[in-house]
Amino acid sequence: MASTPLQHPHPHSHVLPFDSARRLLFAFALTALTMLGEAIGGWLSGSLALLADAAHMLVDAFALLLAWSAAHFARRPADTRRSFGYARLEVLVGYTNALAQFALSAWIVFEAVQRLRAPEAIRADVMFGVAAGGSAINWFVLRTLSGHAHEDVNAAGAHLHVLGDLLGSIGAMLAALLIWRFGWNWADPGLSIVVALLILGSAWRLLRRSAHILLEGVPDGVEPEQVAAVVKRETGALDVHHVHVWQLAGGRRMATLHARLADGANADAALAAIGAALRAHFHIAHATIQIEGGDCTAGDCHEPVHTRGHDHDHHDH
Repeated sequence: MASTPLQHPHPHSHVLPFDSARRLLFAFALTALTMLGEAIGGWLSGSLALLADAAHMLVDAFALLLAWSAAHFARRPADTRRSFGYARLEVLVGYTNALAQFALSAWIVFEAVQRLRAPEAIRADVMFGVAAGGSAINWFVLRTLSGHAHEDVNAAGAHLHVLGDLLGSIGAMLAALLIWRFGWNWADPGLSIVVALLILGSAWRLLRRSAHILLEGVPDGVEPEQVAAVVKRETGALDVHHVHVWQLAGGRRMATLHARLADGANADAALAAIGAALRAHFHIAHATIQIEGGDCTAGDCHEPVHTRGHDHDHHDH
């Protein structure tokens, strides 16, 4: 069976727009300035919570800069060396950010344990004022980044870092109030440990999510057997096998499959129906489909009878 390639224009794109990259750069600048302010405030007040949050922000500022770089380079078109473009940089940066959070949390816990053994005098008024200012800025940055973290793991990594900053600043405010009202100097390292544990939980979820995509795992909510069943039902194919579904980056699903049709079936119509079914039921933007004749059996048809790629997102190529 010979025919011309099918084209399915699909105007929208999952690549981060320029505005999103600009938001990340703006978040980096604010985070770097807040980090400097909390570091000075932590040194003046003697607060571990502020110093830990400043160290957290130092890592986060670098992570936001990496996230901006990933968003910027992800827009680059595919070339001969990167046939799917650079979108997976988003996932790689998200994975790296999660690992950085593990190391940072371990440092905070270590320093907090040392402070619990030998508490130090803390100026609660300076600590509270600096932490309150940091909380306000972190909340603003978090709002700026909101809206891109559901599918995009790069944005999710940046969102996680800023959320950790906000939690750290709020924890420092609570600790300052307890120290000022009750003289509980242990509240400073104690709340630092609580914040570190909260960061660890979010970092673990991001690490698993990023690693799953890097290992080309099946997206959540999709089962290859379910894909095969839907394709058979929608197209009347005799058999659907060799089904593989994965993500190029967060939210950008791809698939390959073989479909065996009855003798005399219209292969072009079947290809169009399969592409439409994959998009409608599983949000799969790009699929490579091999059509086999009715005399083939699953796994036995070594020569492709009709192979076609359905690309609903032209920026992939």
